Amino acid sequence: MSETTVPVTTLAATSASSASSASPTSASSLKTRGRGARISLGALQIVLGLFYAFASALPKLIAHPSAAEAFDKLGWGSTGMYLIGALELAGGLALLVPLLSSVAAVALSALMVGAFVVNVTVVHGPYVVTPLILILPLALIAWARRGHTTELVRWLRRRA
Repeated sequence: MSETTVPVTTLAATSASSASSASPTSASSLKTRGRGARISLGALQIVLGLFYAFASALPKLIAHPSAAEAFDKLGWGSTGMYLIGALELAGGLALLVPLLSSVAAVALSALMVGAFVVNVTVVHGPYVVTPLILILPLALIAWARRGHTTELVRWLRRRA
């Protein structure tokens, strides 16, 4: 069960214990709202995953002239460009894997902090705040899917 929902059995027990509690329609609306939140969060993960895989990583991995020029200007060359592209591709794909989504969101947020620092200190371009804007939905995903991180840790401990 997702952390964004309240179990219906808990709602039923609460409403049964107090006579002046919420009506049955409010319990169903809470369940529907939780379902809508899960669907919206999943859609956000898909959009961000595809963005990082195609719009951000792909130009770096195919050495698009604009990406190559930007990394040459930084002094990182093709090695830095391919490394950042591979990290973005891995993070974008991991956002689409339920068990890895929270960890991927945290890792991509860290990458965006680095991108912000580089934009502020070296590039001074017009898109300096874009990495900070991308951190907001990533932080939402990391927080909402934090239960997946504990599942991942349990799974890794069993495998070790």
